Amino acid sequence: MKLRQQVLYLWLAEGALETSPVAWAFHDGSAGAGPPLPEAEPPYASGVAALEDGWLLLQSPAPYALSPGQEHGTSYLANEFVFERRIELSD
Repeated sequence: MKLRQQVLYLWLAEGALETSPVAWAFHDGSAGAGPPLPEAEPPYASGVAALEDGWLLLQSPAPYALSPGQEHGTSYLANEFVFERRIELSD
C-alpha cells in the first residue's frame, strides 16, 4: 500500500471551527485516486463538519488583533485552518 496526503485549507469567517468558510483550497497528493471533496460550495459548512468527515486538524490560526483603521485593509486571509487526511492506494 502507498500512502498519499490530501490537504484542505479552510479560511473561516471567524477564529472558531463552528463558523462558515469564506474561502478554501484543496491539494490532492493522490492525483485523484482518493476520495474527492463534497461537491457543495463550500465543500464543508464549517471546520467541525470537515472533522466529522474524517479530516485531521493540523493547524489553527493564531489569535490576532486588528489595529483601528485596518479593518478594511487587504492582506492574507485570516482564520486559516489546515486539515489533512491520508489515503491508502493499492500498488
